[in-house]
Amino acid sequence: MEYFLATAKLGSIAIASDQIHISPPSISAAIAHMEAELGVQLFIRHPSKGLSLTPIGTRMMQECEDLLERASKLQEIASDSTETVQGVLRIGCFQSLTPMIAPEVIFGFQRAFNNVDLQMVEGDQQELMDKLQKAEIDVALTYDLQLDASIQFEVLCHLPPHALLSELHPLTQQAVVTLQELAPHPMVLLDLPMSRDYFLSLFAHTGVQPRIVARSRSEDVIRSMVTNDIGYALFNVRPKSNQSLDGKRFVRVRLAGTHRPMLLGLATYAPVRQSRLAQAFMQRCRAYISDQYIPGMSAASYFDPHINAAKEDQSA
Repeated sequence: MEYFLATAKLGSIAIASDQIHISPPSISAAIAHMEAELGVQLFIRHPSKGLSLTPIGTRMMQECEDLLERASKLQEIASDSTETVQGVLRIGCFQSLTPMIAPEVIFGFQRAFNNVDLQMVEGDQQELMDKLQKAEIDVALTYDLQLDASIQFEVLCHLPPHALLSELHPLTQQAVVTLQELAPHPMVLLDLPMSRDYFLSLFAHTGVQPRIVARSRSEDVIRSMVTNDIGYALFNVRPKSNQSLDGKRFVRVRLAGTHRPMLLGLATYAPVRQSRLAQAFMQRCRAYISDQYIPGMSAASYFDPHINAAKEDQSA
């Protein structure tokens, strides 16, 4: 958004590059990414005459200015004392979320506050809960999996489950698929503690048994097995890429029926009072993660009635 605003105000990528000290290709790529992500044209390119905003580009410019101004207020949250913007902050992150969330949310916070010694710890749910209770981390970005009474959990967004299929899978052509339709086909299971139980519980609630042919603790290994047509998989996270590491493509298909989504949020240890530094980080998470936007992830069907039902159940 900063690159887009600089270009919009100056009418030239080259001039914006000199002004904000970012290379022209990086600015061009950022603008192209925004246009692709939003599905709109932000600029009209005039040969040898620079750029001008489209009508929707003008509206986007105003919205981006407002958003960046709101983001800058995060620093004000931590301005009450010098202790707020310096010191050690230990953040835990569920390992499958780290590649998508950590760069923008966690390390972006460190860039905003240079005096913070930020230490990130990756792990599965059990590892993160153990570290919270031992006061080895201050806060964890994780799921609502098997939390005991000593853990406070604040929901940031809902992640509904979906099926991951190879391009060759016979169910790929369907807009939605049921667990009953998937069950007879080979499945590869993400075999992480608690995550494994969550996925298997989806089948149990519908009264069918999956035909598991392979397991792995690695999300990348599971995706590669899917793209090589070893089996389908269930996931909640939605990386923007639709390719496995070997370059083959997979297809995401929505699950029909009512299924409990994973709740992504902030976990803290209730007996420990959070420092202002930790509170400032948590406020950043609230500003950057929601059902409308999750860093590094493609949009889910956030208006799916199953998600709305889960929100209503949570409120109740």
